[in-house]
Amino acid sequence: MSNRIIEDSALITIQPIIERGLLVGAQMKEERARFSLEDSLAELARLAETAGVIVVDELTQMVEHPNPATYIGSGKLAEMVQLVRDEDIQVVIFDDELSPRQQRENEKAIDDENVKVLDRTALILDIFAQHAHTREGALQVELAQYEYRLPRLTRAWTHLARQAGGRAGGVSGGVGVRGPGETQLEIDRREIGRKIAFLKRELEHVRTHREQHRSNRRRSHLPLVALVGYTNAGKSTLLNALSSSDVLAADQLFATLDPTTRRLALPSGRGALMTDTVGFIQKLPTELIAAFRATLEEILEADLIVHVVDASHGNVLEQAETVGEVLSELGADGIPVLVALNKCDLLPNASLAPALLNAYPEGVAISALTGTGLDPLCERIEEALVDLMSPIEVLVPYQKGELVDLFHRAGVVMRQQHLSEGTLLSGRLPHSLRGQFQPYIHVDASGDLT
Repeated sequence: MSNRIIEDSALITIQPIIERGLLVGAQMKEERARFSLEDSLAELARLAETAGVIVVDELTQMVEHPNPATYIGSGKLAEMVQLVRDEDIQVVIFDDELSPRQQRENEKAIDDENVKVLDRTALILDIFAQHAHTREGALQVELAQYEYRLPRLTRAWTHLARQAGGRAGGVSGGVGVRGPGETQLEIDRREIGRKIAFLKRELEHVRTHREQHRSNRRRSHLPLVALVGYTNAGKSTLLNALSSSDVLAADQLFATLDPTTRRLALPSGRGALMTDTVGFIQKLPTELIAAFRATLEEILEADLIVHVVDASHGNVLEQAETVGEVLSELGADGIPVLVALNKCDLLPNASLAPALLNAYPEGVAISALTGTGLDPLCERIEEALVDLMSPIEVLVPYQKGELVDLFHRAGVVMRQQHLSEGTLLSGRLPHSLRGQFQPYIHVDASGDLT
């Protein structure tokens, strides 16, 4: 959504420019889609609303396969062009990613430089451009935008870039054209290729810097819990509730873009770190997964994943399956997952649907907003983290007191006894620390490990 400055005497205000949009979606007749076309377009409408577009109308079609030239058939294309003229449409948004050819042909059919043709990917990239508040986030979004736009260097970007005013990563120009500024959009492919290479190098520096942070964090020996979930599932609200922090939490798609880590106090008094990550969505652009690799690697570093599910959503199971699919694509299959069934306060009679209970019998029903179920969730988090530890008994010499302190901080002490040779500790330790205690594993008089 772009902004217009309005001057009234001495008062200067910024008013949002709301654009009128038309949504276009197609369902393949033989395709068994996870989301129905109706539900997918409803989600696209929420995305459009987040970007500053008022959805005026929708156009749908059942087809055998997408038209390679225009995505939709010739009859629907003519209907779309007429709707654009009759309803004063400024933005046409397709629910699937268009090929460069399809985008060009649709622009040619509309034949109006004041009308933008976008797809779901461009829309999501635009929203990300709005919400990238850190240098890392801005770099990641800019890289994704350039890689998306490189094969689409047609009038759609050049004439709109001139209107945008060339504020890199800025907010002007309307939906779909935020991000790289005027001169950057009008340079040739070679220059864009150089820009992409530069951004990748910069992100590699960011990745190295983030790895240093991870190394420092590992030295704290605190377990890491990653919050994941579909966009707007309530991850940020949950992080705030569990850590008494003030991370931005809004009823808006992709309100959180940059990862945030906070300390979590577990019921036993032990600590853990909890990271809030960017939300997932169906048809997540491949450009974003690649560009946000450094950020998404936070998930792969986690000891435990808490999958926050919006239990009140009509597509809750489909959304959860989408998250599971993305986690698998990232290579996070081996990390244990605890499911938090959020927004249970919005359900009728506060009861979970049988299908949800069948799908996640071990899930914890919570409301991050009201605080319902948060104590049981913390207990389950701690239980899951303890289960990841291995049992051990060690006899630590008194001159190695720092190891005794480490055992108490990072592990679970079930028994402690002071002997003449040192401190005997029995309990559980994270696997990563076992090597430091290996020389002191306790052996009884028969030579057996205890």
